[in-house]
Amino acid sequence: MTFERITTDPEVLGGVPCIRGLRVPVATVVGMVADGMTVEEILADFPYLESEDIAEALHYDAEAVRERELPLRPVG
Repeated sequence: MTFERITTDPEVLGGVPCIRGLRVPVATVVGMVADGMTVEEILADFPYLESEDIAEALHYDAEAVRERELPLRPVG
């Protein structure tokens, strides 16, 4: 998958993945969704974002997790 709305630039937030070159990190948007915010609430807080930005941030994050192992508590 190609990410058209996610950018990295060493001059913007030290190269942290952001939405469309804006100073809105993908992690911030994903965290807002994880905290239970709706797309409408996020767009109200960041009116310069678009719903497609939020969707792509979630897809980007899902791909990032697939690419590495995270420490998890064993079951049982």
